[in-house]
Amino acid sequence: MKIVILTAASLAWNPRALKEAAALARAGHDVVVIGSHAGEGRLEGDMALARRHGFRFEPALSGPARELRWAWVRACGRVGRELFRLFGVENRWQLGLLAGALLRRAKAERADYYIAHNEPGLWAGARLLRAGRCVGVDLEDWHSEDLLPEARTQRPLGLLRALEVDLLCNGAHATCPSAAMSTALAAAYGCRPPTPVYNAFAWSDRAVIDDALKDRSDRGVPSIHWYSQAIGPGRGLEELFAALPYLHSNAQFHLRGQPVAGVDDWLRTHIPPDWRHRVHVHGIVPVDELLSRIAEHDIGFAGEMKYCRSRDLTVTNKMLHYLLAGLAVIASDTAGQKEIAAEAGDAVWLYPAGDARALAERLDGLLRWPDALRRAKAAALAAAESTFCWERQEGILMDVVSRALRALEERGSAR
Repeated sequence: MKIVILTAASLAWNPRALKEAAALARAGHDVVVIGSHAGEGRLEGDMALARRHGFRFEPALSGPARELRWAWVRACGRVGRELFRLFGVENRWQLGLLAGALLRRAKAERADYYIAHNEPGLWAGARLLRAGRCVGVDLEDWHSEDLLPEARTQRPLGLLRALEVDLLCNGAHATCPSAAMSTALAAAYGCRPPTPVYNAFAWSDRAVIDDALKDRSDRGVPSIHWYSQAIGPGRGLEELFAALPYLHSNAQFHLRGQPVAGVDDWLRTHIPPDWRHRVHVHGIVPVDELLSRIAEHDIGFAGEMKYCRSRDLTVTNKMLHYLLAGLAVIASDTAGQKEIAAEAGDAVWLYPAGDARALAERLDGLLRWPDALRRAKAAALAAAESTFCWERQEGILMDVVSRALRALEERGSAR
């Protein structure tokens, strides 16, 4: 069948959609991912990545008049934001500039089946569903329950909830990143529980770990690693820095991501003076190098904060990447991370979110006792190989999508 995946994002930065598309292409389907990109270099990279995995990547906006169309959608976006600010009118422009372009491009593909990702994809997917197309959804985040309270005041929460209800209750299949989120979505919307598919990475990726030391200079000092798209407030680093005065063991801390504006002052304010020379900041690396850089370290930090339901219920990429790299994991006790800890045994050491002293105790427990650290790292690899790798999760995804496709075929045969 021809399957279109709706992301409105760069393929390189949407690993969940990339893995889904590659799995469906391997199963023999004609797969197209419709997304976006930031510049021609990124577009070429996304298209090459898609070709490598046997499917097509198409930008939602393309063609000779692309720049004019971008100018138009930016203007419409400004109008949409003003409509909400002045009159409280929720509209699709608040979900991203490409929702309309995504829908037009999706219709032009005339696919047998569509799978919606992220907020513009949800809007386009719901419109396709109303038009009688067969649509499934991957709720990567619980969008209507996401972000910090101050950011939520500018969000079209009613529109997002309506899209989620429509696709979860009426779509052909639904997946999400954790069992905790699946249970909560079913309770909130009265839908069938979406199938949990962990956003794990391929065990085979370990074959290309380069064993180089690019972040740390001394293997004799234990190293803690954290990464995100951005380095700054609201990502759990405050708790890590607050734990440092209570830490009795020596260690290095390596942070990876794009620094937000003013981050140098923020780091100086939050990191105790006697620890500053042991905290190192690194830039983002190419996706195919990230596992190697994580694997340099000993402990992965996943201090997710419970500031919204989505963040509490999800399982982040970083936690699964740490396991695959063979790192012990120190994690806050969000519902999603407790779910992984229950399966990963000694690999994951939980602490109560917001408790800096408890976090320091967990860190000391691994840093002071080399045997405990070795056991945790071995347990991480065992958990990744047995459960938390894409080779295990791909079968779960393919089973739920295949059931939806078989139902589509049966309906076509009955006509």
